[in-house]
Amino acid sequence: MQRYESYKPSGAKWIGDVPAHWDIRPGFTCFDENKDRNKKLTEKTVLSLSYGRIVVKSEEKMTGLVPESFDTYQLIKPGDIVIRTTDLQNDKTSLRVGLAKDKGMITSAYLGLRCKPDIHPEYIFRLLESYDALKVFYGMGSGLRQNIDFWDFKRLPVPLPPRVEQDRIVTFLNQKASEIDSAIFKKERLIELLHEQKAILINKAVTEGLDPTAPLMDSGLEWLGKIPAHWKLEKVKSLFRLVIDPAPSNNDYELLSIYTDIGVRPRKDLKQKGNRASTTDGYWKVQKGDFIVNKLLAWMGAIGLSNYAGVTSPAYDILRPRRELDGSYYHYLFRTKKCSSELKRWSRGIMEMRLRLYFEDFGPLSVPNPPLKEQREIASRASEIEFQVDSAVSKVRQEIALLSELKNNLISEVVTGQIKV
Repeated sequence: MQRYESYKPSGAKWIGDVPAHWDIRPGFTCFDENKDRNKKLTEKTVLSLSYGRIVVKSEEKMTGLVPESFDTYQLIKPGDIVIRTTDLQNDKTSLRVGLAKDKGMITSAYLGLRCKPDIHPEYIFRLLESYDALKVFYGMGSGLRQNIDFWDFKRLPVPLPPRVEQDRIVTFLNQKASEIDSAIFKKERLIELLHEQKAILINKAVTEGLDPTAPLMDSGLEWLGKIPAHWKLEKVKSLFRLVIDPAPSNNDYELLSIYTDIGVRPRKDLKQKGNRASTTDGYWKVQKGDFIVNKLLAWMGAIGLSNYAGVTSPAYDILRPRRELDGSYYHYLFRTKKCSSELKRWSRGIMEMRLRLYFEDFGPLSVPNPPLKEQREIASRASEIEFQVDSAVSKVRQEIALLSELKNNLISEVVTGQIKV
């Protein structure tokens, strides 16, 4: 890559030296704080900052803390820059900077910047995007939640080339970023296809068995379809019983939880956000081999085998096998898309996100019960499929991370003048 003829110190260690003919200017000479508010409620389109992109928020996603009025929202027009400046201490992974492509309004909890007429907005966006990737903002915050505001950006050093170079840099970076983003999109699509393949193969194994020559019969269950003729159908309540076993006071049991994507895991092994239990007194005791059922999210896959002993929230149900069976087989079965649809059908609630699966409804459901030897073979095969696909997904994710790093490094080197375009 070509470099400029001569350089000078920028005065900021994260910028380094910049081309000698570039200016180093404070932020307030390049952009103003956006103080336009939707006072007359003239704007109806709600925007949102999501993964570094400003997108139009659909009506279906207008849930949660929706304000009574949008008169305090800031008005946004194409070319405005929006930055999430809050909670720097707890969240160091989010993409915090976005460039508006659409006209609309967005919460005033975000900082809006509007560039001066002689400054290319996309150049400033790319510069702040590089600052975000370099974690520059995290050294600027103050207060308990490490928030920053326009005062911090007013003093932020901005390496600024002449306008004709800004235009050239923007054109170059837009092209290169588009090429890299396209490659990332293809790899993300590959991950989706791999997950779909895993779901199809596991579903086939747990509902049809491993012997393709085995005679099939109609199960009589719409969600299940045909199963091997020598398999039995049994009600969940004949295979599992509901257990209520409160933990004693001042216990030191492992705290467990159930997740839609990874099943049962100890809380300590995962980075947790939000509320944490101050005590586990009165929580349900869990034995290794039990099933934990999140009644609220069971139909989304939050049901699974526990390979750990410990305690879990009393908001969950604990199911314990009544007889010898392979828990892993039922773990895979209960989490298939087919079974999840049936669990949703028997869940109760006034709206979709309030549906709960109670054992009195789950227990009477009929499920396949293959011979124990087959359960073990199927579970082993499902585990192999899971391992193979997850390993492939992990490799693709590493490739995506390398592409993202390449993009961030390229942007940083171009907007600080380390590469001449």
